[in-house]
Amino acid sequence: MTPLTYATPGLLFPAVSLLMLAYTNRFLGLASLARHLIARYREEPHPRIKLQVDNLRERLTLLRHSQALGVTSLLSCTASLFGVLIENQPLALSLFGLALLLMLASLTLSLREIHLSVRALNVELDDLVEPR
Repeated sequence: MTPLTYATPGLLFPAVSLLMLAYTNRFLGLASLARHLIARYREEPHPRIKLQVDNLRERLTLLRHSQALGVTSLLSCTASLFGVLIENQPLALSLFGLALLLMLASLTLSLREIHLSVRALNVELDDLVEPR
């Protein structure tokens, strides 16, 4: 097996950075939506708005976990570079593998959040079709 070099874990840094930027933008969008739904619900409580709030709460939880896994992936990748620095290949490889698994888990949760986002949009679209 070819030894792990600085370049291999270094490949993950731009990906994680872009992913964290996307998660941050997603969070800002969800926070804005939450404020809007809260104001709308206070004006006129409606079961569909309650559904949206419940959906939003689950999406925020998924996003928080996605961000945590992404940050942990970056930490593991950084620790992998430390393993390369001290010339401990088994440690470096293990930590890099862990970073990849954490990134995979983060992306999987993000995919689930996107699925819930589409479901929330369908609730809004149903609201247009079926008048209150």
